[in-house]
Amino acid sequence: MLNPTPLSSDLPTTPALLSRKAWSAFVLCLLAVGALAPVLNLLVPAGSAFHLSDYAVGLIGKIMCYAICALAMDLIWGYTGILSLGHGLFFALGGYVMGMYLMRQIGRDGQYQSELPDFMVFLDWKELPWHWMLSDSFVATVLLVVLVPGVVAGVFGFFAFRSRIKGVYFSIITQAMTFAAMLLFFRNETGFGGNNGFTDFKRILDQPLATPGMRMTLFVITGLTLLGFYLFARWLVRSKYGRVLQAIRDAESRVMFSGYSPLPYKLSIWVISAVMCGVAGALYVPQVGIINPGEMSAANSIEIAVWAAVGGRGTLVGPIVGAFLVNGAKSWLTVTAPEFWLYFLGALFIAVTLFLPQGVVGLLDKFKRKKGQA
Repeated sequence: MLNPTPLSSDLPTTPALLSRKAWSAFVLCLLAVGALAPVLNLLVPAGSAFHLSDYAVGLIGKIMCYAICALAMDLIWGYTGILSLGHGLFFALGGYVMGMYLMRQIGRDGQYQSELPDFMVFLDWKELPWHWMLSDSFVATVLLVVLVPGVVAGVFGFFAFRSRIKGVYFSIITQAMTFAAMLLFFRNETGFGGNNGFTDFKRILDQPLATPGMRMTLFVITGLTLLGFYLFARWLVRSKYGRVLQAIRDAESRVMFSGYSPLPYKLSIWVISAVMCGVAGALYVPQVGIINPGEMSAANSIEIAVWAAVGGRGTLVGPIVGAFLVNGAKSWLTVTAPEFWLYFLGALFIAVTLFLPQGVVGLLDKFKRKKGQA
Protein backbone atom coordinates (compact mmCIF):
# COMPACT_ATOMS: atom_id res chain seq x y z
CA MET A 1 0.00 0.00 0.00
CA LEU A 2 1.46 3.30 -1.06
CA ASN A 3 1.55 6.24 1.33
CA PRO A 4 0.41 9.36 -0.48
CA THR A 5 2.94 12.17 -0.38
CA PRO A 6 1.36 15.52 0.46
CA LEU A 7 1.74 18.18 -2.16
CA SER A 8 3.97 21.11 -1.30
CA SER A 9 0.97 23.41 -1.69
CA ASP A 10 -0.79 21.55 1.17
CA LEU A 11 2.04 22.18 3.63
CA PRO A 12 1.89 25.28 5.82
CA THR A 13 4.31 27.94 4.77
CA THR A 14 6.18 30.25 7.07
CA PRO A 15 5.00 33.82 6.51
CA ALA A 16 7.60 36.29 5.35
CA LEU A 17 8.99 38.54 8.05
CA LEU A 18 8.28 41.64 5.95
CA SER A 19 6.76 42.25 2.56
CA ARG A 20 8.89 43.65 -0.25
CA LYS A 21 7.50 47.15 0.30
CA ALA A 22 8.04 46.87 4.03
CA TRP A 23 11.66 45.77 3.51
CA SER A 24 12.18 48.78 1.25
CA ALA A 25 10.79 51.10 3.92
CA PHE A 26 12.95 49.39 6.55
CA VAL A 27 16.10 49.87 4.48
CA LEU A 28 15.22 53.53 3.93
CA CYS A 29 14.85 54.03 7.68
CA LEU A 30 18.16 52.24 8.21
CA LEU A 31 19.91 54.54 5.73
CA ALA A 32 18.25 57.62 7.24
CA VAL A 33 19.44 56.73 10.73
CA GLY A 34 22.88 55.38 9.89
CA ALA A 35 23.95 57.62 7.00
CA LEU A 36 21.66 60.55 6.19
CA ALA A 37 21.29 61.98 9.71
CA PRO A 38 25.07 61.92 10.46
CA VAL A 39 25.81 63.63 7.14
CA LEU A 40 23.18 66.33 7.64
CA ASN A 41 24.32 67.01 11.20
CA LEU A 42 28.09 66.68 11.01
CA LEU A 43 28.99 67.59 7.41
CA VAL A 44 26.31 70.00 6.19
CA PRO A 45 27.10 73.59 7.33
CA ALA A 46 24.91 75.03 10.09
CA GLY A 47 23.66 77.82 7.82
CA SER A 48 22.30 75.41 5.22
CA ALA A 49 18.59 74.64 4.96
CA PHE A 50 19.50 70.92 4.95
CA HIS A 51 21.46 71.06 8.21
CA LEU A 52 20.12 68.84 11.01
CA SER A 53 20.59 70.81 14.22
CA ASP A 54 21.89 69.40 17.48
CA TYR A 55 18.51 70.19 19.03
CA ALA A 56 16.75 68.07 16.39
CA VAL A 57 19.23 65.23 16.92
CA GLY A 58 18.54 65.27 20.66
CA LEU A 59 14.78 65.47 20.19
CA ILE A 60 14.58 62.68 17.62
CA GLY A 61 16.92 60.52 19.69
CA LYS A 62 14.69 60.99 22.74
CA ILE A 63 11.55 60.16 20.76
CA MET A 64 13.18 57.00 19.38
CA CYS A 65 13.71 55.88 22.99
CA TYR A 66 10.03 56.52 23.62
CA ALA A 67 9.18 54.57 20.46
CA ILE A 68 10.97 51.52 21.88
CA CYS A 69 8.74 51.77 24.95
CA ALA A 70 5.64 52.06 22.76
CA LEU A 71 6.73 48.98 20.81
CA ALA A 72 7.22 47.11 24.08
CA MET A 73 3.73 48.17 25.18
CA ASP A 74 2.26 46.84 21.93
CA LEU A 75 3.68 43.39 22.60
CA ILE A 76 1.85 43.06 25.91
CA TRP A 77 -1.24 45.17 25.27
CA GLY A 78 -1.83 44.91 21.55
CA TYR A 79 -0.88 41.25 21.16
CA THR A 80 -1.46 39.76 24.62
CA GLY A 81 -4.24 41.95 26.01
CA ILE A 82 -2.33 43.03 29.12
CA LEU A 83 -2.57 46.76 29.80
CA SER A 84 0.31 47.93 31.96
CA LEU A 85 0.29 51.33 33.63
CA GLY A 86 3.68 50.75 35.20
CA HIS A 87 6.14 50.47 32.33
CA GLY A 88 7.64 53.80 33.30
CA LEU A 89 9.29 51.89 36.18
CA PHE A 90 11.24 49.60 33.87
CA PHE A 91 12.24 52.56 31.70
CA ALA A 92 13.52 54.38 34.79
CA LEU A 93 15.34 51.32 36.16
CA GLY A 94 17.35 51.01 32.95
CA GLY A 95 18.01 54.74 33.09
CA TYR A 96 19.20 54.60 36.70
CA VAL A 97 21.58 51.73 35.97
CA MET A 98 23.14 53.73 33.13
CA GLY A 99 23.06 56.88 35.27
CA MET A 100 25.07 55.19 38.02
CA TYR A 101 27.76 54.30 35.51
CA LEU A 102 27.81 57.85 34.11
CA MET A 103 28.10 59.27 37.63
CA ARG A 104 31.15 57.09 38.26
CA GLN A 105 32.64 58.30 34.98
CA ILE A 106 32.67 61.85 36.38
CA GLY A 107 35.50 60.83 38.72
CA ARG A 108 37.12 63.80 40.46
CA ASP A 109 35.70 66.32 37.98
CA GLY A 110 32.69 66.94 40.21
CA GLN A 111 32.10 69.96 42.40
CA TYR A 112 33.68 68.34 45.47
CA GLN A 113 36.54 66.68 43.53
CA SER A 114 35.85 63.33 45.18
CA GLU A 115 35.61 59.80 43.82
CA LEU A 116 32.13 59.70 45.32
CA PRO A 117 29.25 61.34 43.43
CA ASP A 118 28.58 64.91 44.55
CA PHE A 119 25.26 64.14 46.21
CA MET A 120 26.93 61.49 48.40
CA VAL A 121 29.60 63.94 49.50
CA PHE A 122 26.90 66.51 50.27
CA LEU A 123 25.07 63.93 52.42
CA ASP A 124 28.36 63.07 54.19
CA TRP A 125 28.57 59.52 52.87
CA LYS A 126 31.99 57.94 53.35
CA GLU A 127 31.78 55.08 50.87
CA LEU A 128 29.68 53.74 48.04
CA PRO A 129 26.66 51.60 49.01
CA TRP A 130 26.72 47.94 48.02
CA HIS A 131 24.46 48.37 44.99
CA TRP A 132 27.00 50.75 43.40
CA MET A 133 29.89 48.28 43.43
CA LEU A 134 29.62 47.25 39.75
CA SER A 135 28.76 50.73 38.50
CA ASP A 136 32.30 51.49 37.30
CA SER A 137 32.19 48.68 34.71
CA PHE A 138 30.51 49.35 31.36
CA VAL A 139 30.11 45.62 30.65
CA ALA A 140 28.44 45.06 34.02
CA THR A 141 26.24 48.10 33.38
CA VAL A 142 25.03 46.71 30.04
CA LEU A 143 24.20 43.39 31.71
CA LEU A 144 22.39 45.09 34.59
CA VAL A 145 20.37 47.24 32.18
CA VAL A 146 18.86 43.95 31.00
CA LEU A 147 18.85 42.04 34.29
CA VAL A 148 17.43 44.60 36.71
CA PRO A 149 14.19 45.40 34.81
CA GLY A 150 13.93 41.74 33.78
CA VAL A 151 14.21 40.40 37.33
CA VAL A 152 11.83 42.98 38.80
CA ALA A 153 9.29 42.28 36.05
CA GLY A 154 9.77 38.51 36.43
CA VAL A 155 9.15 38.48 40.18
CA PHE A 156 6.16 40.82 39.96
CA GLY A 157 4.69 39.08 36.93
CA PHE A 158 5.05 35.59 38.37
CA PHE A 159 2.93 36.34 41.43
CA ALA A 160 0.45 38.50 39.50
CA PHE A 161 -0.14 36.05 36.65
CA ARG A 162 -0.10 33.00 38.93
CA SER A 163 -2.88 34.67 40.93
CA ARG A 164 -4.76 35.22 37.64
CA ILE A 165 -5.00 38.96 38.17
CA LYS A 166 -6.09 40.53 34.91
CA GLY A 167 -7.91 43.44 33.37
CA VAL A 168 -8.27 46.70 35.24
CA TYR A 169 -7.06 45.12 38.48
CA PHE A 170 -3.72 44.26 36.89
CA SER A 171 -3.42 47.78 35.49
CA ILE A 172 -4.05 49.25 38.94
CA ILE A 173 -1.44 47.15 40.72
CA THR A 174 1.18 47.95 38.06
CA GLN A 175 0.52 51.63 38.70
CA ALA A 176 0.74 51.06 42.46
CA MET A 177 4.07 49.24 42.00
CA THR A 178 5.46 52.16 40.01
CA PHE A 179 4.24 54.72 42.55
CA ALA A 180 5.81 52.75 45.43
CA ALA A 181 9.14 52.58 43.57
CA MET A 182 9.00 56.34 42.90
CA LEU A 183 8.54 57.05 46.61
CA LEU A 184 11.48 54.75 47.39
CA PHE A 185 13.79 56.48 44.92
CA PHE A 186 12.82 59.89 46.31
CA ARG A 187 14.46 58.99 49.64
CA ASN A 188 18.03 60.22 50.04
CA GLU A 189 19.16 57.22 52.08
CA THR A 190 18.58 54.80 49.19
CA GLY A 191 21.61 56.18 47.33
CA PHE A 192 19.86 57.23 44.12
CA GLY A 193 20.19 60.98 44.40
CA GLY A 194 16.79 61.60 45.96
CA ASN A 195 14.57 64.21 44.33
CA ASN A 196 17.36 65.48 42.01
CA GLY A 197 18.42 62.07 40.74
CA PHE A 198 21.57 61.94 38.59
CA THR A 199 22.82 64.67 36.28
CA ASP A 200 25.93 66.61 35.19
CA PHE A 201 27.27 63.63 33.22
CA LYS A 202 30.59 64.23 31.51
CA ARG A 203 31.89 61.03 29.90
CA ILE A 204 30.94 57.60 28.64
CA LEU A 205 33.63 54.98 28.04
CA ASP A 206 36.09 57.75 28.99
CA GLN A 207 34.93 59.80 25.99
CA PRO A 208 33.31 63.25 26.41
CA LEU A 209 29.52 63.22 26.10
CA ALA A 210 29.07 66.83 25.02
CA THR A 211 30.56 66.51 21.55
CA PRO A 212 28.74 66.35 18.18
CA GLY A 213 30.37 63.03 17.38
CA MET A 214 29.24 61.37 20.62
CA ARG A 215 25.73 62.79 20.32
CA MET A 216 25.46 61.38 16.82
CA THR A 217 26.88 58.03 17.92
CA LEU A 218 24.20 57.73 20.60
CA PHE A 219 21.58 58.79 18.05
CA VAL A 220 22.64 56.09 15.58
CA ILE A 221 22.81 53.39 18.27
CA THR A 222 19.31 54.33 19.43
CA GLY A 223 17.93 54.21 15.89
CA LEU A 224 19.53 50.85 15.16
CA THR A 225 18.23 49.49 18.46
CA LEU A 226 14.69 50.62 17.59
CA LEU A 227 14.88 49.00 14.15
CA GLY A 228 16.37 45.84 15.63
CA PHE A 229 13.64 45.59 18.26
CA TYR A 230 11.02 46.10 15.54
CA LEU A 231 12.36 43.16 13.53
CA PHE A 232 12.57 41.05 16.69
CA ALA A 233 8.98 41.90 17.64
CA ARG A 234 7.83 41.20 14.09
CA TRP A 235 9.47 37.78 14.16
CA LEU A 236 8.05 37.09 17.61
CA VAL A 237 4.40 37.81 16.82
CA ARG A 238 4.48 35.87 13.54
CA SER A 239 5.83 32.73 15.21
CA LYS A 240 3.81 30.02 16.96
CA TYR A 241 4.64 31.76 20.23
CA GLY A 242 3.07 34.96 18.93
CA ARG A 243 -0.05 33.16 17.77
CA VAL A 244 -0.51 31.74 21.26
CA LEU A 245 -0.14 35.25 22.70
CA GLN A 246 -2.89 36.51 20.42
CA ALA A 247 -5.08 33.55 21.36
CA ILE A 248 -4.59 34.45 25.04
CA ARG A 249 -5.65 38.01 24.21
CA ASP A 250 -8.80 36.87 22.41
CA ALA A 251 -9.92 33.93 24.59
CA GLU A 252 -7.63 32.88 27.43
CA SER A 253 -10.04 30.23 28.71
CA ARG A 254 -10.07 28.48 25.32
CA VAL A 255 -6.28 28.46 25.31
CA MET A 256 -6.34 26.65 28.65
CA PHE A 257 -8.88 24.14 27.34
CA SER A 258 -6.58 23.52 24.36
CA GLY A 259 -3.82 22.35 26.70
CA TYR A 260 -1.68 25.50 26.88
CA SER A 261 -0.78 27.13 30.17
CA PRO A 262 -1.00 30.92 29.76
CA LEU A 263 1.40 31.61 32.65
CA PRO A 264 4.75 31.01 30.89
CA TYR A 265 3.60 32.90 27.79
CA LYS A 266 2.31 35.92 29.68
CA LEU A 267 5.29 35.99 32.02
CA SER A 268 7.88 35.69 29.25
CA ILE A 269 6.38 38.43 27.06
CA TRP A 270 5.99 40.62 30.15
CA VAL A 271 9.71 40.25 30.93
CA ILE A 272 10.72 40.81 27.29
CA SER A 273 8.63 43.99 27.21
CA ALA A 274 10.18 45.22 30.49
CA VAL A 275 13.72 44.59 29.22
CA MET A 276 12.99 46.58 26.05
CA CYS A 277 11.86 49.52 28.21
CA GLY A 278 15.00 49.17 30.33
CA VAL A 279 17.20 49.36 27.24
CA ALA A 280 15.26 52.43 26.08
CA GLY A 281 15.86 54.09 29.44
CA ALA A 282 19.59 53.35 29.28
CA LEU A 283 19.80 54.97 25.84
CA TYR A 284 17.67 57.92 26.96
CA VAL A 285 19.80 59.04 29.91
CA PRO A 286 23.10 59.92 28.18
CA GLN A 287 21.21 61.80 25.45
CA VAL A 288 18.96 63.82 27.78
CA GLY A 289 21.53 64.20 30.55
CA ILE A 290 19.37 63.51 33.59
CA ILE A 291 17.40 60.78 35.35
CA ASN A 292 15.24 61.30 38.42
CA PRO A 293 12.25 59.61 40.13
CA GLY A 294 9.87 61.70 38.04
CA GLU A 295 10.42 59.21 35.21
CA MET A 296 8.47 56.71 37.34
CA SER A 297 5.41 58.92 37.62
CA ALA A 298 2.01 57.51 36.74
CA ALA A 299 1.63 60.08 33.96
CA ASN A 300 4.71 58.76 32.14
CA SER A 301 3.42 55.19 32.18
CA ILE A 302 0.01 56.32 30.95
CA GLU A 303 1.65 58.24 28.11
CA ILE A 304 3.28 55.03 26.88
CA ALA A 305 -0.19 53.49 26.57
CA VAL A 306 -1.42 56.62 24.79
CA TRP A 307 1.35 56.34 22.17
CA ALA A 308 0.37 52.73 21.45
CA ALA A 309 -3.34 53.58 21.26
CA VAL A 310 -2.89 56.62 19.02
CA GLY A 311 -0.67 54.77 16.56
CA GLY A 312 -2.67 51.56 16.54
CA ARG A 313 -2.45 48.56 18.84
CA GLY A 314 -1.52 45.20 17.40
CA THR A 315 0.37 46.63 14.44
CA LEU A 316 3.94 47.13 15.81
CA VAL A 317 4.59 50.02 13.46
CA GLY A 318 1.58 51.91 14.81
CA PRO A 319 2.95 52.55 18.32
CA ILE A 320 6.20 53.81 16.80
CA VAL A 321 4.22 56.25 14.66
CA GLY A 322 2.14 57.18 17.70
CA ALA A 323 5.24 57.94 19.77
CA PHE A 324 6.54 60.30 17.09
CA LEU A 325 3.16 61.98 16.53
CA VAL A 326 2.32 62.55 20.20
CA ASN A 327 5.80 63.62 21.29
CA GLY A 328 6.25 65.81 18.23
CA ALA A 329 2.98 67.54 19.10
CA LYS A 330 4.06 67.74 22.74
CA SER A 331 7.34 69.39 21.79
CA TRP A 332 5.47 71.98 19.73
CA LEU A 333 2.59 72.59 22.16
CA THR A 334 4.78 72.91 25.26
CA VAL A 335 6.36 75.92 23.55
CA THR A 336 3.29 77.51 21.97
CA ALA A 337 0.62 76.59 24.56
CA PRO A 338 2.17 74.83 27.58
CA GLU A 339 -0.90 75.27 29.79
CA PHE A 340 -3.08 73.27 27.36
CA TRP A 341 -0.74 70.34 26.70
CA LEU A 342 -2.22 67.94 29.25
CA TYR A 343 -5.77 68.76 28.16
CA PHE A 344 -4.77 68.00 24.59
CA LEU A 345 -3.26 64.67 25.61
CA GLY A 346 -6.39 63.62 27.50
CA ALA A 347 -8.70 64.71 24.68
CA LEU A 348 -6.55 62.87 22.16
CA PHE A 349 -6.73 59.61 24.11
CA ILE A 350 -10.53 59.89 24.48
CA ALA A 351 -11.00 60.73 20.80
CA VAL A 352 -8.85 57.81 19.66
CA THR A 353 -10.67 55.41 21.99
CA LEU A 354 -14.11 56.52 20.74
CA PHE A 355 -13.53 57.19 17.06
CA LEU A 356 -10.24 55.49 16.09
CA PRO A 357 -10.06 52.18 17.97
CA GLN A 358 -7.46 50.93 15.48
CA GLY A 359 -5.38 54.11 15.72
CA VAL A 360 -3.80 56.14 12.95
CA VAL A 361 -2.30 53.13 11.18
CA GLY A 362 -5.64 51.30 11.31
CA LEU A 363 -7.34 54.33 9.76
CA LEU A 364 -4.78 54.43 6.94
CA ASP A 365 -5.23 50.71 6.27
CA LYS A 366 -9.00 51.16 6.14
CA PHE A 367 -8.61 54.04 3.69
CA LYS A 368 -6.31 51.94 1.47
CA ARG A 369 -8.80 49.06 1.42
CA LYS A 370 -11.64 51.37 0.43
CA LYS A 371 -9.50 52.94 -2.27
CA GLY A 372 -8.58 49.49 -3.61
CA GLN A 373 -12.25 48.47 -3.80
CA ALA A 374 -13.22 51.66 -5.63
